[in-house]
Amino acid sequence: MNKYEDFRPAKGLSNKHIQTLFSTIFRKNKHQEADIEEFKLDDGDILDCFWYGKEKIDKNKPIVIIFHGLAGSYKSPYIQGVIENLVNNDFICVLMHFRGCSGTPNYLARSYHSGETKDAKSFINSIHKNYPKNKLFAIGYSIGGNMLLKLLGELQDESKIVASVSVSAPMQLDITANSINSGFSKFYQYHLLKSLKTTLLAKYKKHDMNHLLNKNEQDIKNIKTFWEFDNIYTAPIHGFNGVHDYYKKSSSRQYIKHIKSNTLIIHALDDPFMNNDILPQEIDVPKNVKIETYANGGHLGFIAGTIFKPKYWLEDRILNYFQNYL
Repeated sequence: MNKYEDFRPAKGLSNKHIQTLFSTIFRKNKHQEADIEEFKLDDGDILDCFWYGKEKIDKNKPIVIIFHGLAGSYKSPYIQGVIENLVNNDFICVLMHFRGCSGTPNYLARSYHSGETKDAKSFINSIHKNYPKNKLFAIGYSIGGNMLLKLLGELQDESKIVASVSVSAPMQLDITANSINSGFSKFYQYHLLKSLKTTLLAKYKKHDMNHLLNKNEQDIKNIKTFWEFDNIYTAPIHGFNGVHDYYKKSSSRQYIKHIKSNTLIIHALDDPFMNNDILPQEIDVPKNVKIETYANGGHLGFIAGTIFKPKYWLEDRILNYFQNYL
């Protein structure tokens, strides 16, 4: 069993923004070959699911289902890193891309959102049906972590997941939307919205988005905050009654008390995407859910080691947690 130590940031890398940006700027992962599965959804749309190590699958191999963060994909360094570490330790991994995130546009005018658990439930059920003897694990990063916690709370005892890890999850979406719209954090908001707006503007070429949203392309280009984006697009296209309804129903914090399966929540207290008001009260955390908070780590960072020899602590922590349940 791999051992892990409590997280201590690398000397010179304790700043929350350096922790958040380090991997994106400096990490170079070895390309992992994937078997790509096009998973068909009940509404006629598709998900691109990337399998790693599937050629070695048998009933004794545990399968880890991974959910990326906002605008993430198989290219994200945190995704590539954890997959390499898990596959090297005899896990099978599958990354379920949210709709339209793999580089291939999804078919419908709708997309994905922080509380969309139906797609993940369908995919998990298909894996359980195809591989009924294999233990299933799950990891969710950022909004993928929020979605995963909400899913586990909805399923309760019906969850087929043996153990899960949620990292840097925005467990209260309205608080997160406010936090990322202040100070230097607006930098992250700008870049994430740039990607989301590009994807949405591409939908205007295939669908009558003017009619669906009552907004033209220039209106989309003028969006400056997540509050605006989610009120103009995310909420109405996914059937919510405005942005407040979307944030209220999709925030996972209220679901944590209902989780019945083994779950680890990892959160840095200096996460620049959110503040610590997103954390649940101790009374709302069941015994099977463990929350680890660290003073440093940024958003999906947790870079230990040294500047010249960084150690990606999250990957060993996740591996260690899963190995307890093999």
